[in-house]
Amino acid sequence: MHLSSLYRFPLKSAAGESLQQCPSDALGLLGDRRWMVVAAGTGRFLTQRAVPRMALLQAHWQDEMTLRLGAPGMPELLVPVPDDTTLRCVQIWNSNPVVPDAGEAAAAWLSEALGQACRLVHLPIDDGIQVDLDYARLGERTAFSDGFPFLLIGQASLDDLSRRVGRSLEMLRFRPNLVVSGAEPYAEDSWKRIRIGALTFRVVKPCSRCVIPTLDPLTAERAADREPLTTLLSYRKGPGGVFFGQNLITEGCGELAVGMPLEVLE
Repeated sequence: MHLSSLYRFPLKSAAGESLQQCPSDALGLLGDRRWMVVAAGTGRFLTQRAVPRMALLQAHWQDEMTLRLGAPGMPELLVPVPDDTTLRCVQIWNSNPVVPDAGEAAAAWLSEALGQACRLVHLPIDDGIQVDLDYARLGERTAFSDGFPFLLIGQASLDDLSRRVGRSLEMLRFRPNLVVSGAEPYAEDSWKRIRIGALTFRVVKPCSRCVIPTLDPLTAERAADREPLTTLLSYRKGPGGVFFGQNLITEGCGELAVGMPLEVLE
């Protein structure tokens, strides 16, 4: 078994980056989901659930201090990491972090791209969000993810789902950080601790799925048949939702690279 793909999502709910290698830090992959779009009036986070067009937003780290934004029909915009001159209280699920606002140029660009008034905010590493203590230890934090610093999916699991749906599905519909090849379908469901390269991870919770996987990541169009959610409902439903993939917490920081071996420790 080995790490076959590695993805980073610099801007929450925007398109992802395929990487060959990336270090991890205290919040997950370096640069993963450190930026977020919020409604201008309320500060509530925006995602593809309500704003499907976000799938067409491109966000790349120009360097560790600059985000490069792109969207169809829009000029590229470089956004520097903001200082703490302007802070904004935002809402992401049950958390209300106070974080730096990225300024008027970024707000205007995103408001035009998405067709609604919004702001762009950034999460400094020192302001990470505590992971749910039902699954994590005190001090274990994440960025603007939906709850956990890493999401892992087995390639064989996606292949099995594609077979059941009757068409090939893109892995990016499910927005994982780590894709593993060489395991049986859904083998990740039984893992409790794994090692990839020199990094050890705890497998803490199955990932409950929303409507986002029904969006084509290239067109932002929702599937009329609500696939693959319809098929997942037929065989992956459990208490609290429909599950596909596993949420992970790492024990330490280090380098991850495509091709690294995966070892199941428990």
